[in-house]
Amino acid sequence: MSHHDLLCDPHAHLSRRTLLGAGAGGAMLSTIAHQLAWADAVGATETSRPKNVILLWLEGGPSQLETFDPHPGSSIGGEVKAIPTSVPDLQIADTLPRVAEKMHLGSLIRSVTSKEGDHQRAIYNIKSGYRPDPTLVHPSIGSILCHEFPEQLDIPRHISILPQNAPARGGYLGPVYDAFKIGDPQNPVPDLKSPIAEDRFERRMKDLQWLEGRFRQQRLRDLDQNRTLHQSSTDAALRMMSSEQVSAFDVSNESKETLEQFGQTPFGRGCLAATRLIGAGVRCVEVTLGGWDSHITNHSLQSARCEILDAALAALLDRLVEQDLLETTLVVCGGEFGRTPQINPAEGRDHWPHGFSTFLAGCGIRKGGVYGATAADPKLDPDKPLADVGNPITIGDLHATILSTLGVPYHEERQTPIGRPLKISEGEPVGAVLA
Repeated sequence: MSHHDLLCDPHAHLSRRTLLGAGAGGAMLSTIAHQLAWADAVGATETSRPKNVILLWLEGGPSQLETFDPHPGSSIGGEVKAIPTSVPDLQIADTLPRVAEKMHLGSLIRSVTSKEGDHQRAIYNIKSGYRPDPTLVHPSIGSILCHEFPEQLDIPRHISILPQNAPARGGYLGPVYDAFKIGDPQNPVPDLKSPIAEDRFERRMKDLQWLEGRFRQQRLRDLDQNRTLHQSSTDAALRMMSSEQVSAFDVSNESKETLEQFGQTPFGRGCLAATRLIGAGVRCVEVTLGGWDSHITNHSLQSARCEILDAALAALLDRLVEQDLLETTLVVCGGEFGRTPQINPAEGRDHWPHGFSTFLAGCGIRKGGVYGATAADPKLDPDKPLADVGNPITIGDLHATILSTLGVPYHEERQTPIGRPLKISEGEPVGAVLA
């Protein structure tokens, strides 16, 4: 597999809005200096906007054969048909007609492989880049991004919309980097309005500050920063409650036409909110669409999920292009594994980590690219599960590719709380999908 140098510049400058709101504090200036110094080290000092990521998380295991890698007419093809896309000689399943028109905006990897075939372990693996380890919890992509490029924002910079079994976590970086979780964006973010009068609320906050001060007396200096997070969490909540940036969560003022383009579904509204949040300065938004676990009636189940995904993904890409955000926003669309080539007696497909698909677009990703392949007539040798996969890549390689486009020094080590050095990623970028 070919490797690739960083092509998407790795530093992340603060926006004019953030600088105006942050003042001239030394900590802020030192953050910029650190980022520029690292950019100089890799020869990438070009001025640019911060890099962001939107993760469209398809939980349950979407079938590659019913989405991005169909083999119609073959023994494994099932009921789908293949349709042309905006990329010459590239076809995807007829379940994604609108997405087919947007394939020129990104690259499709058809050869992702994993050693995890269990949902819980596979989700952990693909969200963190590492297989589960009982000695520590690895951070997710959004947590790493926010840790590497600290900035001040009134709302959380790492957000999970419609989280299900495994929302993104900060892991050994600390719970401060956990994703902020919300539900359907048609509903207001809960607990942002005080239920009592303002003067009474202010008195309560003064009493809380007094109590907080007394509690911290004679205790560790880093009590809040590294242990309780009580004061910092309270301060962040108060900033958010009074910030105009909260409006980025609200999709109710979008036009009816826009809402219909994304699809009148929670996932569609989540994707619309993701574009608004990225535009407001949020660095990572994860939007979950579950229900892909098709052990029975695979075709109808996968088709129903694809109908939701098709509208939302196509509209999201259009919106990012229209708002000049795609060049600085990486879109990642995929799940924890794929589905078996064989159709089981219940007309379903089972778990399959040996060659599944992930779509990437924006932020240094090659446009109109395709990497890897799966066989239309696989031998399915249990002793050689990758024999039917052309140019297989690991989960670690996928992570390194994502992190490199975001400007994260994926090859560097970071210290865990117990002093254990650990690489940010254990893979290498796939050069063929980088611009």
